[in-house]
Amino acid sequence: IGVGLVGFGLFFLLFGILLYFDSVLMAFGNLLFLSGLVFIIGFRRTFTFFFQRSKLKGTSFFFGGLIVVLMRWPILGMLLEAYGFISLFR
Repeated sequence: IGVGLVGFGLFFLLFGILLYFDSVLMAFGNLLFLSGLVFIIGFRRTFTFFFQRSKLKGTSFFFGGLIVVLMRWPILGMLLEAYGFISLFR
């Protein structure tokens, strides 16, 4: 179930970007991606991964970008999410 949710989340994110940053598709993709991640590795591991002291900057940019996308500013939100994603996984 988790891998399917992550796959659909990435599909909706890509499809939202291809349709000129459609905010509804991108927000839905973000929510599916995060819920799939919780299904794959569990709630506690997901929480500890995102809220480590060394990764707090990347987490704040990632979730800040998610909130900005939900507020229907998709280009700025995706830029913030991309920076947060790079900061989390470097």
